[in-house]
Amino acid sequence: MKMNYPAIMGILNVTPDSFSDGGRYNSVDAALRHSEELLEQGADIVDIGGCSTRPNNAIATQEEEMERVIPILKAIRKRFPQATLSVDTFRKAVAEACVGEGIDIVNDISGGLFDPEMLPYIGEKRIPYVLMHCVGTPETMHQYSLGGDIHQTVMDFFKKQCDTLEAYGHHDIILDPGLGFGKSLEANYALLRDLDRYRYHGYPILIGLSRKSMIKKVAGNNGDPDTCTALLNRIALLNGADIVRVHNVKLLRD
Repeated sequence: MKMNYPAIMGILNVTPDSFSDGGRYNSVDAALRHSEELLEQGADIVDIGGCSTRPNNAIATQEEEMERVIPILKAIRKRFPQATLSVDTFRKAVAEACVGEGIDIVNDISGGLFDPEMLPYIGEKRIPYVLMHCVGTPETMHQYSLGGDIHQTVMDFFKKQCDTLEAYGHHDIILDPGLGFGKSLEANYALLRDLDRYRYHGYPILIGLSRKSMIKKVAGNNGDPDTCTALLNRIALLNGADIVRVHNVKLLRD
């Protein structure tokens, strides 16, 4: 998939329980309105998510995720046929259904870890794929606090998973270090600071830190989450990030 970098990925959560905006856009009409807003504000990609993985949250079933995502995806694709859309899912069955409805990118927070059928499917079909570093399971991933040589840890994971995809001849891969997922505060900022230390085979890097706790742990109650998000994403872009994933597209674009 050809894309001009840097790019902004706008977040569209169609869940009742996402940490930042759960329940606001989980109807077709509301999702359509917000998609239009994101695109008008300058989003290059709209990322649709139907399964919240926030800490201490019950994970939606596959059926629940399908029921949330598919009708909204159909409506958005019909209204905005030229838009670049991604689906935020770690389930191969959901990814496959969304590909059938015209999704452009599969954004997998587990990097193929949670569903053993995901990487073979992505590799065989050669679907543009966001491969995020993750540890544990959907229920335990937030219980980790990785530190130490975090760059080597992330690089080793990327190498292993990318080698699996490349064995199928698939090279349309975007790397996401997974800020906020099972890493210490220091590790999150180390990954943000030294992006090129874990860039593998020159693949684009996506940074997703919008409104995450790594911001509040530093800024406390003194910083507006969206303003802090925009400032950190500017740092990410200056350090070489190719895609930034955000809730507030307008602020970052401005």
